Amino acid sequence: MSSISETASLLADRTRAAFCQALLDGRAWTAGELARSAGVSASTASEQLSRLIEGGLLAEDRQGRHRYVRLADPEAAALIEAVASYAPGASPRPRNLRQSVQAGAEARARTCYDHLAGELGVALADAMVSRGLVADDAGLTVTPAGRDWLADALDYRHPAGARRPLVRSCLDWTERRSHLAGAVGAALCATSLERQWVRRIGSGRAVKVTQAGAETFRELLSVDLG
Repeated sequence: MSSISETASLLADRTRAAFCQALLDGRAWTAGELARSAGVSASTASEQLSRLIEGGLLAEDRQGRHRYVRLADPEAAALIEAVASYAPGASPRPRNLRQSVQAGAEARARTCYDHLAGELGVALADAMVSRGLVADDAGLTVTPAGRDWLADALDYRHPAGARRPLVRSCLDWTERRSHLAGAVGAALCATSLERQWVRRIGSGRAVKVTQAGAETFRELLSVDLG
């Protein structure tokens, strides 16, 4: 998009905003799935998705007859999360028990595109700063000790010349504080899912810390999730 106003206009529509927030789970969705999640018709979904793709917030993948859409990149995800953090009433009152349970689960732990958010994400970020793995005195940076920790604990080594920043902050819309994004946040989330330190709850963004995960986070970062 060529201006701030044009980019902002993409999220000014409730349906488009709902699509973008759903896609913060980091996965690709079909147009039909997004239409059902937002309660709109297939034709409305197709029209609004086309606008988001043209505007650069979403990207499209086609597999045979199926059309999948996803957030275009981590920068698009960070923009949407940041807007949600500043929006009045970003956490609407649940209308039924199912929504209440879902909202509580997402507040405790969820994915934000490809990193961990909610109480869990903020606790892990605080722990990495307090242990000297990440420094926040002049913008977030990973310390030498942090690079060693990433290699030892997560088997992650940042590729030379990588375009994605090693670490950055992402304002958490439920905690109103920052969790970690960038390559560090992505590596921590991916490893947590692969090693089953956390597991997804249903098809949404919420995740639950497993017993093994609680023990691991306590051992690796002295984070007590009890």
